[in-house]
Amino acid sequence: MKKFDKERALLAVAGPVIALAVAFALSAIVLLASGKNPVEPFALMFEQATFSDVQVLIVNQASMYYIAALAVAIGFRMNLFNIGVDGQYQLGAIMAAVVGAHMNLPAVLQIPLLLLTAVFTGAFWAGIAGVLKVTRGVSEVVATIMLNAIATSLIVYMWKPDVFGVKIGNNSTTGEMHESGWVPGIDMGEAGEIYGLVVLAALLGIGYWIVLNRTRFGFDLRASGASTTAAAASGVDPKRMVLTAMLISGGLAGLAGLPILLGDSHTYNLNFPTGIGFLGIGIALLGRNSPVGIAFAALLWAWLDKASPELDFYGYDKEIAVIMQGLIVLSVVVSYEAVREWGLRRQQRRVGAELAAGHVLGADNNSPKEVAGR
Repeated sequence: MKKFDKERALLAVAGPVIALAVAFALSAIVLLASGKNPVEPFALMFEQATFSDVQVLIVNQASMYYIAALAVAIGFRMNLFNIGVDGQYQLGAIMAAVVGAHMNLPAVLQIPLLLLTAVFTGAFWAGIAGVLKVTRGVSEVVATIMLNAIATSLIVYMWKPDVFGVKIGNNSTTGEMHESGWVPGIDMGEAGEIYGLVVLAALLGIGYWIVLNRTRFGFDLRASGASTTAAAASGVDPKRMVLTAMLISGGLAGLAGLPILLGDSHTYNLNFPTGIGFLGIGIALLGRNSPVGIAFAALLWAWLDKASPELDFYGYDKEIAVIMQGLIVLSVVVSYEAVREWGLRRQQRRVGAELAAGHVLGADNNSPKEVAGR
């Protein structure tokens, strides 16, 4: 049993390691083909990671990536592809910004109100796709893609001055939130501040692990994702699990933009980060839906984002980081499939060897009379 557990752990680590190695190698080939040094850009980015101010930026960015990836991972566990995390997190952020700008309660009430606003907004938006899937069989991929487009249009509408918009120069905003809704950061001196909601991201990761691995609901979720027919046979309602998984995924997605909203920008404007939901897909894949793996993947993605601008000063295109992110996603898919096939072949060989050994042992234990009787 211990040997089997070690093999499973090895297979779990092998996929991400192979994917990263292949992505780095292919990125180096791209640099070499363009006549650039294939090593120096990576050395420059690694050097950036040693500076405390860049480290703060990486942790802050990773907190948003981490929450978005957890939202995607919940869907993956249920065999659902919630590609609408980006729209859900943007709507959750803008609704929290609007509430924060128009309500001014004591901080002990204001901050929970903003968190709940983001959660319920994201859950509602994802719930539309969930309802369509369980009632009409509409693919959640198609539904969430369409809902992303609708979410973008809704945000533009909410930015109108006669709705919730406040024009500041050429920038469309929702107005500055009341200070009671600001979440104080962790002061790191000259390096800056780490967002206060980084702590929330860590707690969400712990809660994700506990719910999936230590509760009946988590078992039902994983069982339904593995086989809806088997789960239904054991008394689990697959439609209810699909809808519940989409609601939880959307609720988590709604929180993804709050670390920067409540910790830095204090308004939703044209400069608010976009695309975090789509990046969460690659991060969840690289982290194999594990809270620890997702944390490392989020830090890696954030490092690529925050260290790459330095490349411009040395004659390299910072887009090499974007190329690496794309190559990592492609490499993850290929390497995981290769590792899975390798693991299956090893299991088949081991089972075959055990059966052969059992057959020989059984023959050796038979008496001459029993063998003659056959």
